[in-house]
Amino acid sequence: MSQPNYDYYDFWKEALSQIKIELSSQEFATWFSRIDYNSAKEDTIILSVPSKFIKDQISQRYSTLIKNTLHDIAGTILTLDFIVIKKTMKEQHEVEDTPIKQSRSIAKKRKPNETNSYSFDSFVVGDNSSFAFNACMAIAKNPGTSYNPCLIYGGVGLGKTHLIQAVRSYIKGNLSELKVVYVTAEAFTNEFIQAIGQSKTTPFKNKYRKVDILLIDDIHFLQGKESTQEELFHTFNDLYDSNKQMIFTCDRPVSELKKLTARLRSRFERGLNVDLQPPNYETRLAILRKKCINHNYVISDDVLDFISKNINTNVRDLEASLTKLIAYSKLLNKDITIKIAQEQLKDSYSLNRDHSIAIETIQKAVADYFNLSYIELRSKKRTRAIAVPRQIAMYISRNMTDFSTTEIGYDFGGRDHTTVMHACQKIESLIQADSSMDNTIQKLMRNIKEYKRET
Repeated sequence: MSQPNYDYYDFWKEALSQIKIELSSQEFATWFSRIDYNSAKEDTIILSVPSKFIKDQISQRYSTLIKNTLHDIAGTILTLDFIVIKKTMKEQHEVEDTPIKQSRSIAKKRKPNETNSYSFDSFVVGDNSSFAFNACMAIAKNPGTSYNPCLIYGGVGLGKTHLIQAVRSYIKGNLSELKVVYVTAEAFTNEFIQAIGQSKTTPFKNKYRKVDILLIDDIHFLQGKESTQEELFHTFNDLYDSNKQMIFTCDRPVSELKKLTARLRSRFERGLNVDLQPPNYETRLAILRKKCINHNYVISDDVLDFISKNINTNVRDLEASLTKLIAYSKLLNKDITIKIAQEQLKDSYSLNRDHSIAIETIQKAVADYFNLSYIELRSKKRTRAIAVPRQIAMYISRNMTDFSTTEIGYDFGGRDHTTVMHACQKIESLIQADSSMDNTIQKLMRNIKEYKRET
């Protein structure tokens, strides 16, 4: 009997696209441009890097992030194996080019109407997103003339980043004389802190106050960061007074943000605020069909119908489910049937999630079970008596709600998203090693659901 041919390239490609959203563009380009998919064996992806230094740095910094992202996509734990393959001097210089040089090189080669993963052409418009889509299209064609500022808000994976990146792509392709900057709120904050530490605040201010279009993703990250809010407030005023276009995204209406100064809140609310809702059945089906065309893969209409009806949380979950089925088909050389789809996607059914459960409810239930206060779960204490219940609460929050790892980390004392990912991985390992841990998790989930019904 021949040995199975393992190929996790599709999983790796999808993981990269998700990690790119999590990290700043500079951080992603600095490290992940140095990683190449090499090969695979059972439950293991083999990645190549150009040096031992890069191998050590990526292993230390991003191993947990990569593994957790792959686990979310594949539905199983995949290990990583890094090998060193030295590049030629020419290849090394090409890899080590700065992100700015790379983007300039790409801009020169790109045709005005060329599409990419974040373009208006690749965005599937539905009733849930037509307002936001048309607003962004109007802004891209005539930046600074109307709808300024524009705030797009909505849950995780609904297309906020896609739309503002589409604005960026359109302007770079059609209005290349304009200077456009895209940055996440987290990257903006980190860059500002670094500028203060290195006494380089003037170059920082010039970078963001001398643009024609400023795009800032995930402004909910700014909550509680008073100095960064102060800097963004002045940047906003400078650009607004100069009729420069600004677009922001957020995971909720600005009115629901905590620890945000009133004057910055009023700036965000000054222009057009538009929300993105979860896509309806027809839109979900259209997204899947377009994805199949992009993957050059054929899946029967009844399977696509099944996915569309059962995965109704957001576009990201929908695409991840399709990617998983395509990879399964390619790895095992099998056509996807309804039965296979049911088995492979059983853990992804949105019907099994209660999206109205608050993280605070989970924290209180876990704290009561372990005879702690929920304040301790949110504290900086790292004793085992608190650390393990905290990791359990993070794991349950990730599995019972639609909150992102960034949002969960914020509600656990402002922790980083990688901490949440590590916690989920740790509990997942404990569940596999000890059945009593799985029993504890299931009991807590039942308690949380019961608590919600009573309230």
